Amino acid sequence: MLYETVIGLEVHVQLKTASKLFCGCSTQFGALPNTQVCPVCLGFPGTLPVLNEKALTYAVMTGLALGSEIAKESKFDRKNYFYPDLPKAYQISQYDKPICVGGEVPVDIDGIKKSIRLTRIHLEEDAGKLVHFTRDSGVDYNRGGVPLVEIVSEPDLRSPKEAYEYLRSLKSILEYLDVSDCNMEEGSLRCDANVSLRPVGTEAFGTKAEIKNLNSFRNVEKAIIYEIERQKKILEDGGRIIQETRLWDQDQSLTRSMRSKEEAHDYRYFPEPDLVAISIPLEKIEFLKKNLPELPHIRCDRFMKEYGLSQYDAEVLTAEKNLADFFEKGAHCSKNAKALGNWIMGDLMRELKLKNLNISQSPVSVDALIELVELIEVGKISGKMAKDVFMNMFGEGQSPKDIVQSKGLSQLSDASELESVVKKVIQENPKSVEDYRSGKKNAITYLVGQVMKVTKGRANPKLVNELLEKEL
Repeated sequence: MLYETVIGLEVHVQLKTASKLFCGCSTQFGALPNTQVCPVCLGFPGTLPVLNEKALTYAVMTGLALGSEIAKESKFDRKNYFYPDLPKAYQISQYDKPICVGGEVPVDIDGIKKSIRLTRIHLEEDAGKLVHFTRDSGVDYNRGGVPLVEIVSEPDLRSPKEAYEYLRSLKSILEYLDVSDCNMEEGSLRCDANVSLRPVGTEAFGTKAEIKNLNSFRNVEKAIIYEIERQKKILEDGGRIIQETRLWDQDQSLTRSMRSKEEAHDYRYFPEPDLVAISIPLEKIEFLKKNLPELPHIRCDRFMKEYGLSQYDAEVLTAEKNLADFFEKGAHCSKNAKALGNWIMGDLMRELKLKNLNISQSPVSVDALIELVELIEVGKISGKMAKDVFMNMFGEGQSPKDIVQSKGLSQLSDASELESVVKKVIQENPKSVEDYRSGKKNAITYLVGQVMKVTKGRANPKLVNELLEKEL
């Protein structure tokens, strides 16, 4: 039997606020355990939570950017469960009245554009972190109370590749909004994947398994691939899928059962009595909507029109906001934006990756790259020379003009200066000359190479070709 994969993703995103969702404790990553806590986020009796206004604003901005409907009235609820990382024994989250309803995330799957629908976006506080030692365990509550938005998709995804592209697109949008640093290594963006199979051509969903706390896009893709094969084998053997939560074992590349899946009623949700309902003024929503930044897919289309880039180049250059800003700062000033883009996507990105640097740490400024492109355009240096000049720019931070001057790299484009070299090469290579004159036109390539060798690569190849043809 042929099966169709059905995938829905729940993405937890830490918002970029200086303080927690309901208290003034710092959210800075890497502090010593339990140094960023207070009676409120530890749930001491008699304490009262106060909503972080910036976190609410960021949640609304996220919903507006993704086309969600912003709820006229929203509220918080207590999600009850007992676990050591949750000092209050409940999490303040949202149940039946989330901040944002609906929306969509645009994705591009091998050139085919799709929209993945969203169910909801809600605010909630994060839990603490369990730390396991050789003989005992501890708990760090620094993360307890950190503000999250949970972005829940409809089960619209049909393959691991689609899930990967959905996450890539969502992360890019969040970075453009500047509502999260999306640092997956620090837990700022985590994903739960709900995976099920159903016979091709049927509508009813199969029983799903949830893979919890995936912390990289590649792990999401790998975990879903494994889960599809696991469920398919069970179904083909006549078994049935159990609704459960599973964990991804990265070392062994498999999923393991964690617990049977809870239903909403297991959490005994009830309205949070210490927080009033949220009513967001229409004026604030309109203000935030008007002031949303340009989003990556819109910027990609603009780059294609404004700078004549291909779709592939525009997508690469707009995938990260800092990279897009870097390119556009130069594109405004450069006479050849396409060539500038090629240098950024090629040599610069390659060297940054090798040195484990991001674009904001680049030792080569965009102004220096523009200067390099102009030196090639006016024939001062050849493309081959430019590669050497670029490596000097990256290593020593000098301007390309200074490097060309100090190393004597300028291209020889003076015909009178090159004519003597060309005549000497012709005289010293009679066999190639004879081959060329007898109709073997490719023989000129060897002669060009000899001129380049004599001039140490500085001769203008186009001019050398013209002079050789004239002499031959």
